[in-house]
Amino acid sequence: MTVATPHQVAVLALAPVVPFDLSIPAQMLAAVETRAGHAAYDVRTLTPDGSPVPTVSGYGITPQGDLSLLEHADTVIVAGTRCPDVVENGTVDPRVAEALRAARQRARLVSLCTGSFVLAAAGLLEGGRAATHWRYAQQFRRLFPTVDLDIHPLYVADRGILTSAGGAAAIDLCLHLVREDHGSSVANRVARYNVVAPMRDGGQAQYIEHPVREDAEASTAGARALMMEHLDQRLSLKDLAAHCHMSVRTFTRRFRQETGLSPAAWLTSARLRHARHLLESTELSVDDIAARAGLGSGTNLRQRMREALDTTPSAYRRAFRSSSAAHAPEPARAT
Repeated sequence: MTVATPHQVAVLALAPVVPFDLSIPAQMLAAVETRAGHAAYDVRTLTPDGSPVPTVSGYGITPQGDLSLLEHADTVIVAGTRCPDVVENGTVDPRVAEALRAARQRARLVSLCTGSFVLAAAGLLEGGRAATHWRYAQQFRRLFPTVDLDIHPLYVADRGILTSAGGAAAIDLCLHLVREDHGSSVANRVARYNVVAPMRDGGQAQYIEHPVREDAEASTAGARALMMEHLDQRLSLKDLAAHCHMSVRTFTRRFRQETGLSPAAWLTSARLRHARHLLESTELSVDDIAARAGLGSGTNLRQRMREALDTTPSAYRRAFRSSSAAHAPEPARAT
C-alpha cells in the first residue's frame, strides 16, 4: 500500500523571531491526519544557515534545517521577526531573498505578522496587496510604497501569496490553509482540537480601536447567535436590534465595531460557510443547499461562490469530497 507523501511546509525563522508565530503552523497543521493515521502536513522550521536563533522573548530556537528546505517545500511560511535590517531598513539577506524568489515558482508563500516585511524586501509583494500587524503599518508603507498595504483584514490572499496581521491572526490564516486544502469540515475539527474559533473571515477587522464590552446588554453576540440558528430565515435589522434591546442605528454601529463587518455581510458569509459545509458533507442538490443556507436559489449560491471562491458548487463538492481523506483528531473526552 502506497502512503501519500505529506504536504511539505517550511517555516522560516529570522532572528529575533516571534516565537508565537513560529509555533502556530506546527500546532495547527500537525493536527491534520489522513484517514490512515498519517500526517497530512510535514512542518519543519529553518534558519538561513541552520543555526539556532534567538526569539524576541529571550530564549533560543533550534531549527530542523537551512534554506535547502525551501527547495522541496509545497508551502513556505515566514514567521514574524524583529530583525532590524528587515523591519527598520527594508532589506533582507540576499541568500534569503533568492531562496524565496525561487520557492515562489513552485510553492504557496505565506507570511505571519511582520513576516510580510521579509516577502516585501525580497520583492515578492511589489504591486500587490498585503497585510501586516497594524502597529507596523506606517513603517511598512514607508519602506515599501509600491505594496498596497491593508491593515484592516486578519489576512489577505493576493496572487497566490497570503499575508496575515499580527498575533492570533496567524491562527486564522493557518485554519484558512487547512480549509483551502481539505475543506471546512476538517478545518473545523482542527479548530475544535485547538479550542479556537473555527472561522473568522479574512475580512474581519484585525483589531478594535475602542473595545466593546461583551455582555448581554452591550454586545450583539445574541443577534449573531440568532442568525446562526435561523440561517434559512429572513431576519430584519429591526428584529435583530430589538433582540439586543438596541436601536437599529446603535445595533448597526456596534455590530461593525465587534466584527468589522456589516450585519448583511456577516450573515452572507455565515450562509456561504454553511453551504460549503453541506456541499462537503451531504448529497443534497445545489438548490436544496441554497435554500437550507438561506441563499435562496442555486443560481444565487453559484454567484456567491464564484465571487468569493472563484469556483462553482459542483467543482467545490468534487474537490473537497475527494479530499476528505484528511481529518483532525478529536480532542480527548473527559471520563
